[in-house]
Order: sequence, then structure tokens, then C-alpha cells
Amino acid sequence: MKRIGNWMAATLAVLCLGADWQIALPGSHYEFPRDHHLHSDFKTEWWYFTGNLTNGSGRRLGYELTFFRQGIRPPNERGGTTSYFVVDDLKFAHFTVTDPAGKTFLFQQKTSRGSFGEGGFGEGARLAWIDSWRLTMNADGSFDLAADLSAADMQLHLVPLKAPVIHGTNGISEKAAGEGHASCYYSITRLRTTGQMHLHDERWAVTGESWFDHEWATNQLAPGQAGWNWVSAQFDDGSELMLYQMRLTNGRIDPVSSGTLVRADGSSVSLTSADFQMTPLGFWKSETTQANYPIGWKIVVPREQLEFTIRPVLSDQELVLPPITYWEGAYDIAGTRSGKSLGGHGYLELTGYAAPLRELNR
Repeated sequence: MKRIGNWMAATLAVLCLGADWQIALPGSHYEFPRDHHLHSDFKTEWWYFTGNLTNGSGRRLGYELTFFRQGIRPPNERGGTTSYFVVDDLKFAHFTVTDPAGKTFLFQQKTSRGSFGEGGFGEGARLAWIDSWRLTMNADGSFDLAADLSAADMQLHLVPLKAPVIHGTNGISEKAAGEGHASCYYSITRLRTTGQMHLHDERWAVTGESWFDHEWATNQLAPGQAGWNWVSAQFDDGSELMLYQMRLTNGRIDPVSSGTLVRADGSSVSLTSADFQMTPLGFWKSETTQANYPIGWKIVVPREQLEFTIRPVLSDQELVLPPITYWEGAYDIAGTRSGKSLGGHGYLELTGYAAPLRELNR
């Protein structure tokens, strides 16, 4: 693992030098299903799935499966070689399983150059894969996921219940002031999920809900930014919410932070940083990295008369995957909308707490 981490760190450091990559600019146009596929003219891209599932007896399980692409050769430098060892991008992926009842959080990273087809993006129905981990898009618009660890594996079928929602304004999600510090970013905020999960010596049929993010960009983070707090919430009234706070190295929140509220009918409302408040309610300190993560939150969106708290189903949901360490985990919701009780669940992502995030950008 250390050798893989050092190789990734060296590769990603080279990528930070910059090259002739496309940047996310206002007026970006989206078309589906085309934009579920790769965007190789941008340096960074990921396909991100999380879900909250239960088995037949009501046992709770959470998962994350994310495929990352980091460009190595910019578009103007490709071609001119037949070598299997010269590739255009680095492929890596993260898979986690959260088992609150067993107080267990499992995680693993896979990396690949994809020189011989063992990893790649955009080959027919396969959107992304590394070895046995794969993301497939079907002709009817549904998705299939598969991944495995030494003590767990899953095979899931995901059916979108809403159309993709574009985040930000004028086609881009701004992450910092200045041209290019933005991404093309959309979500499918609720997908009906069925399938099989194996954990240790048990195998279950599972059902539940998933969330899908797809994002591509070049040079999102700006000097002075350390990381972000990101929330996806699926409420039991059929609505969803995405929020992110870009954190500065001085501890303050960058005012470009924003979010999107998706109503039960699929219509969406863009939120600026002035439209919501996120207040930490509880912390968990990692014994491994000594990072102190704010894993409990109170969130208020006054214009929507929405107020709720985040309570993680397990405190330790930290991924220590050199050179990247972050907290990503399942949580439950308790709150109100317009004075009426509101529940739900979601996923919380906290980056830059173990060390400032330099290479990957949301």
C-alpha cells in the first residue's frame, strides 16, 4: 500500500504543474445519457455513488463506490505512441461498507494505469472499471455496480427516480473566485436500489436508496483553500438537498460555497452560501491521523423553513488512503420543514482535515 501511495503522490504532483486542459466555463451544456460518459479533455473527473440500504430483517448498511480519473497527458500531447505503458490517465477507485450494527467500517482503494484493459472508462456499456469493480449503464437508463473487499462484496442495480439535476449557475459549480475554479457537476439525487451484499460470513438481499454524483473539472481549488464539507440528504418527503462549504486554510468558509434543493417533483432551487447555515454539533478525533472531524451538524435553510441535524450511524468512517485521507459516511436526519417533522438519511464528506487537500477537487 505504501508503494502505491508514493507512486500516486508522485503522479498527482506532476499533474498539478498544469497543461492544456479544458476548464469549466459559464454556458456549459449538458446532454444525457452522453454526459454520463467520460470527459477526457478535463484533468479531473469522478463518478460517485453512495447509498443507505437494509436487508430483510432491517439491518442497516451503507456503501460508497467512487471511480476517479486523473489526466496525465493533456489532449494536445496524446497519440504518437503504441506503447502499452504510455497512458492518458490514472484510474483509481474507493469502495467502503458501513455496518453500524457490527460497528465496522471497511474501505479499500484500487489504482490502475489500465495499460492492458484492466481499468478504464467509456467502453460500451461500461462507464468505469478497475478489475472486478465496475460501473455499467444499461439501455433503459439504470446502472449496475459491483465491488468487493476481502470481507465484503456487493452487486447492486440502481434505477433513477428523478432526472439529473445541474448544480450551480449557468452550467458550472463555482468552487473559488476566478476563471476556471469551477466544475461541471450534476447529480441523480435518488435511485431505487436493489441487489446483494455479502459481509463476513453472511449474504443478504438488500434494498434502499442511492445518490449519484458526476463531476469533471480542471484546477478547481485555489490557493488558500484547504478542503470542503459536503452533504447529500434524502428526506422522507421525497425531496433532496446537496450543500458544500469550501474551507479556507484560515478556518473560514469561502463565500462561493453553495447548494441545491431538489423538490419531490424533481424541480430544483439553487442556494448560495447566504441561503443556509451549517453549525458543527459534534466531533470525532481519529486515532490514526489525529484529524478532528465535525461529524455532527445542524443545518438550517431559512427560505425553505427547513432545519435538521445530522447524526452519523458510525463515528469512525475515515478513509486513510495515502496520499488522500478523508471522512465519508452514512448518517440519519432528524428535523422539521414548515414546522412538520422530517426524517431521512444521507452521506457526509469531510476533506482537508488530516492535511490540506491539494490534488483532488470537488
